[in-house]
Amino acid sequence: MRAAAPPLVRAAVATASSPGRRAVVGIVTGILLVAGVILSAGSGQLPIGPAEVVGSLLRAVGVPNGWAPTDALVEQTLWQIRFPRVVMSVLVGALLAVAGAIMQAIFANPLAEPGVVGVSSGAAVGAALAITLGLSTFGGWTTAALAFLGGLAATLIVYATARSQGRTEAVTLILTGIAVNAFTGAALAVMMFLGNTASREQIVFWQLGSMNGSRWPEVALVALIGLFATAIALSLARPLDLLALGDRTAAHLGVRVERLRVVSIVLVALLTGVAVAFIGIIAFVGLVVPHVMRMLLGPSNRALLPATLLGGAVVLVYADLLARTVIPSADLPIGILTSLVGGPFFYALLRRNRRRSGGWA
Repeated sequence: MRAAAPPLVRAAVATASSPGRRAVVGIVTGILLVAGVILSAGSGQLPIGPAEVVGSLLRAVGVPNGWAPTDALVEQTLWQIRFPRVVMSVLVGALLAVAGAIMQAIFANPLAEPGVVGVSSGAAVGAALAITLGLSTFGGWTTAALAFLGGLAATLIVYATARSQGRTEAVTLILTGIAVNAFTGAALAVMMFLGNTASREQIVFWQLGSMNGSRWPEVALVALIGLFATAIALSLARPLDLLALGDRTAAHLGVRVERLRVVSIVLVALLTGVAVAFIGIIAFVGLVVPHVMRMLLGPSNRALLPATLLGGAVVLVYADLLARTVIPSADLPIGILTSLVGGPFFYALLRRNRRRSGGWA
């Protein structure tokens, strides 16, 4: 029979922030996301005004208006190039951020991120395999399909290796992930060595990440898998809060700890694998966004996961906007930009936190 949570435990897993703060963060994040979507859709070699972007969207949902563009070229640019790219950036940012929040919850470590269990490196090996061997099993989606399968396979290998006597220790899982990441790094280097110049350039460019070339069928697939996995992740918020109290306490309160870890790791693999399959590896989103939201809202996953989802979408929308506009007539790989900005930003956060707390919590 499930034991009732005592008052001190209920207080420990309660949201540290007030409802007012959560509402403010949600409203501000939502406004930033809407503004970023409109700005990103209108920016490019063919400038499109915000009114035309909004008018085109309203017309698409059946709302007549005088803002919608009359030029067929503008309409085609929005719906065939800009909107798929913007929606893909929203989805990928949200999925990577949620995956990072889940990783930090199950490891009880704010420095954990999806790369720990080998998802990103496994995806890179899968993509490199398709590029080097010139595979076309799934047509134009072959590289993305093998990237997704590679990330999922690496995660399952890490988990199966770390599992012993029906349990999975977090430390063992991290160490196993380091070993698998080292192996996949070597495998990736071998494939780059064996490939020709064109394949090596393609592999390097894939690892840098880019939203360029996103299309509606790809967006639909990412949305289908990602939203399904995200819905499950949001339903695990309370068990993840209880897990923060320790395995024994969580089990006493009715949480099936091992099953929760298995489901969480599979969700991380799904979220990250589908996020990077079409656009390549994007660094720091899954690490920085949950950390920032935790500083604003506290540790409760019931508030943290939805806020992280919105925050990740905001970060990648603006990162993609900068990637397309920071260098005139050039499309900077978004992975470079997130690393250049995210690295120093996260370092500054850590320094600030260390000065305030006097050490690591």
